Amino acid sequence: MDRDRDSGHESHGGKGHGGHETHGGPPPPGGGRYVTGGRYVTKDFRIEGIPKHPAYAEELEKMLRRNPYVQDARVDLDAVKVTVTYDPSGISEEQLNKVIFERCCECKCHEHAHIHPGSARMEEQVAPEKPEHAAHEHVAPAWQSEYGLESEHAAHGPEMVTALRNAFIVSAIPTFIILITSPVGEFFIRRSIPLPFDRNIFHFVLATPAVFYGGWFFFTGAYRALRQRTANMAVLVSIAVLAAYLYSVAATFLFGGETFYEAATLLLTFVLLGHWLEMAARGRTNEAIQALLDLTPQTANRVTDGEVETVPVEQVAADDILLVRPGEKVPVDGRVTEGTTSINESMITGESLPVGKKVGDPVIGATINQEGSIRMVAEKVGEDTTLNQIVALIQAAQRTRAPVQRIIDRVAAWLVPVAVGGGTAAFLIWLVLGGKGAVFALTAGIATIIIACPDALALATPIAIVVGTGLGARQGILVKSALALEGAARIQTVLFDKTGTLTEGKPEVREVVALSGFGEEALLRSAAALEVGSEHILARAIVDAARERIKELPTTSDFRAEPGRGAVAIVEGREIAVGNATLMEERGVSLEPAAAELTRLKKQPLTIIFVEVDGSVAGILGLADRIRPESREAISALKEMGIEVAMVTGDNRATAEAVAAELGFDRVFAEVLPAQKAEKVKELQSEGKNVAMVGDGINDAPALVQANTGIAIGAGTDVAVESGAIVLMKNDPRDVVAAIKLGTLVLRKIRQNIFWAIAYNTVALPIAAGVLYPAFGLLLSPGIAAFAMSASTITVTVNSILLGRRRIQKL
Repeated sequence: MDRDRDSGHESHGGKGHGGHETHGGPPPPGGGRYVTGGRYVTKDFRIEGIPKHPAYAEELEKMLRRNPYVQDARVDLDAVKVTVTYDPSGISEEQLNKVIFERCCECKCHEHAHIHPGSARMEEQVAPEKPEHAAHEHVAPAWQSEYGLESEHAAHGPEMVTALRNAFIVSAIPTFIILITSPVGEFFIRRSIPLPFDRNIFHFVLATPAVFYGGWFFFTGAYRALRQRTANMAVLVSIAVLAAYLYSVAATFLFGGETFYEAATLLLTFVLLGHWLEMAARGRTNEAIQALLDLTPQTANRVTDGEVETVPVEQVAADDILLVRPGEKVPVDGRVTEGTTSINESMITGESLPVGKKVGDPVIGATINQEGSIRMVAEKVGEDTTLNQIVALIQAAQRTRAPVQRIIDRVAAWLVPVAVGGGTAAFLIWLVLGGKGAVFALTAGIATIIIACPDALALATPIAIVVGTGLGARQGILVKSALALEGAARIQTVLFDKTGTLTEGKPEVREVVALSGFGEEALLRSAAALEVGSEHILARAIVDAARERIKELPTTSDFRAEPGRGAVAIVEGREIAVGNATLMEERGVSLEPAAAELTRLKKQPLTIIFVEVDGSVAGILGLADRIRPESREAISALKEMGIEVAMVTGDNRATAEAVAAELGFDRVFAEVLPAQKAEKVKELQSEGKNVAMVGDGINDAPALVQANTGIAIGAGTDVAVESGAIVLMKNDPRDVVAAIKLGTLVLRKIRQNIFWAIAYNTVALPIAAGVLYPAFGLLLSPGIAAFAMSASTITVTVNSILLGRRRIQKL
């Protein structure tokens, strides 16, 4: 991370030893957590009081999306919240709170009446209630509201999987028997199966429990939607199933004729199968989340007045002193205050080797202490721990939808009236104009409704997002939203912060050049005395270098920071200034005595710091940061993918260009202050490029938010939810490549899913309506239509699930 000092010297007010900065000021007044990416902010708002009916949820979503500054909105009735992705420059959090609160009140007052779109005015008002964020809440499937599957027993993951599985089995067994004993089945197996009694009555006995047990999910959802005068996917599925079933019942007992029991049960069975597989895939992700939560130890050893007591980890508060013995798990996030050890952090960061820890080093909750006993101070507890933040990020990503999903939603919404209207039109045309009779006309009408059911289209994006985010999370790539996942696939330029991202972030003094009669030790002694109170990474390097040679450093007085340039103080009665060339120029210090040495040093990848004593340049310190070996591989891989790579740093141009040349960067921005990094992102965006910013997730927050896709690398214990849209848990630049390839692979799956969903319907819909019948005598029966529609659903589901079997190294 390039702090102010990368272009000179930091303000010594700084963040303080062991602290961490946040972007965007205090927590949002509405509560919840921010997830940012690009100009958009994603936030959870509480919707307590809204009736648990899908129609109310749908209307609230539509009302919010109509605002031009709202990118997406998704209601989760079970978690009692709405997740809104919006542009804060156009609409404030207070305005959204007001609109949502008024809409919830309106829904509650008109629970038994027709829902009208909300007309709340966008006026600033502090919400009367503060939303809360539950770190371990259930994430309702995206299709659950569409189908009205929010029954009391079906709103929870494992129960929903079991309910769908049971419904599928109850429907699948009789469906198979009906299918092989139907005319269609006998045609394919080329034999007739003897039945105990009349075929139609036999099929009625089998189909009735299958239709009403398996279809109860959709029938109740359709009833709720129609009662609110809206139409959703449950309405379309119910119409298709009941039309085929009820006509068959009438043909069996009233007027005789061809029946379509196999169409009704086959359609229902495959719709249930598709959603069972989708819920199972989502359940595997939730199991992975639960496995993470299970890593948290149940107890902690708290030290109070010298006594050690074992307490539940929930009782640990910030600033508590904890004892962690060898073999025990670290209870919460904190910092070592006593002792040394090595800790296995693989379960959080993916690092395979134990990490050495000494006094002052951070430790992460749920990691395993392997060697010595240590004492630590608790800093982050409860939902603020790294582990719980990871869980919150995964769940937030699953609640969002990719931009492409908005197009799918519009298409699917139109397909409901199109399917019903098309089926009705096909029936009337063949009945009135075609003269083929009621059975033929009804066959065409029912087949048209069945084949137009956009079930596969509704699943095309959500299931791919669920599987993709789960795959990334298992490899330490935390994607905060579907928007970020899709954005990663569209990246054209990657802008890397240098320090701590491409380098190890631990510079050391490589060159000490003393001038004006100063010795090297005297020069280091004076510079280190000024720097000793600073937490800046370069300041620590200077102090460390001095203490290797000098036992005691003098005290300072009249300290004055010069942000972005350096600092000035009185050391042993002499005015000392340490900083960059800009500071020297401002103070009128001539660098001519150092010209020859300066020319030599500028040829090396060094950060140059000048030391001035009483108005004259006394010497030069050259510091260098070690480049990560993985950086070269990452840059090379990105260039092979055709992605432009650029670097931004506060280092002087010579140093920056030397590092850039060594790593193979296309462009380099040097001598850039932290506050100016966002401007460099804008500069690249002004060239029409889709830009990803890669930084440490804290100091680079403005640039990470400005980028089309912000990637926080090596966040470790500071999983900064305000920073990037993607968080990489390991300090490995190669994960940037993996994140981009993950996004590309998920987007490819979504496109494949959309193709298969549309292809089946495009080919089969006109055939089902009887367009080819006059010329070729070809008419698609409801049974074949149900099979074709179901095949598209299964294709989309299986195609997405296969994504989870990919290895991140092979992306």
